[in-house]
This record gives sequence, structure tokens and C-alpha cells, in this order.
Amino acid sequence: MTDSTPRLLHRWGFTREGWRNNRRGEWWLLAQGVLIVAHLLPPTPPPSALGLAWPPGLRLLGWGVFALGLALAVQAALNLGASLTPLPEPMVDAALVTSGAYSRCRHPLYQAVVLCSLGVAVALGSPLHLALLLSLSAVLSGKAHREERRLLELHPDYTTYRASTPAILPGIPGLDWR
Repeated sequence: MTDSTPRLLHRWGFTREGWRNNRRGEWWLLAQGVLIVAHLLPPTPPPSALGLAWPPGLRLLGWGVFALGLALAVQAALNLGASLTPLPEPMVDAALVTSGAYSRCRHPLYQAVVLCSLGVAVALGSPLHLALLLSLSAVLSGKAHREERRLLELHPDYTTYRASTPAILPGIPGLDWR
């Protein structure tokens, strides 16, 4: 851990108390992290156990969707710049970003995570990874709803932006609300 790491964690709002009482949405981040790490588990059950030969084309498609998710995550993180925080509590002094990846959806980092998860599920053909995708989508939806309550308080323009821009994935129930 470098000397700047504690400063960055402090700037993002991490505290021991927050981990105990979820003051800034720390538990949403924890659930998100656990589900992301769980994607490292092997396919369970593997397609072969279900009598399926998973097509190479689906594997390739899945890894392509995963790569697209990574690229979108980089773009969204660059668009946010110093306003980036892993917690669903926006920084008080941060400007509202509505350009770049944020012109396509209000939560492009969450969109990127969902796409990465979808890519892994398709590439591996695993019921476990499909369940992880659905669970992660639910957690990210909850995290985004919490974040938006605060964004509405901090940014008067957020109401207009919210009305015209999809949340996470356009047209997908639970991942798009306006």
C-alpha cells in the first residue's frame, strides 16, 4: 500500500464506521465485490455435465462481450476522472457528468460490469454464472437507486438527465427506470 492509498480511501469516504453501519453504501460495494470475485469460480455444473457441448462460437461471443465491458469501463472511468468513487455516495464537490459514456446511460460503469458478467456467463455456459449475472444485476440496480437519491439532492439538473437517459441497460426491466 502506497502512502497515497489511505488518502484516496479517505477521499472516497471509506471509514471503519461506514463498514459497520453502511453510511455511504459500503455494503452495496461489498456485495458487488463478492459477486464479481465469484465469477472466478469454475463453470458449475459444466455444460458437459448437462450433456451439452458448449459451442466455440458462444465462447468467443462471450469473451468478446467481456472485452466490450472492459473497454466501456475504461471509457466511463476516464469520463468521470477525479469524481470516480466506488461507493454509491457521490462526492459533494463533483460535477454532474453527462457526456461521453454518460450520454448513453446514467451508470455506464455498472453497465460495463453487467456486460462483463454476461460475457463470462455466455463464454462458460454455466448456470452458476447465469445466477451470478442476475444477482449482480440486482445489486447494481439497488446501488444505482441509492446513488440517484443523492444525485437528485446534489444536482438540480439530474431530474432532466434522468428523464432522458437510460439507467444501466436501455429497455431491460430492473435496469432501466426514468
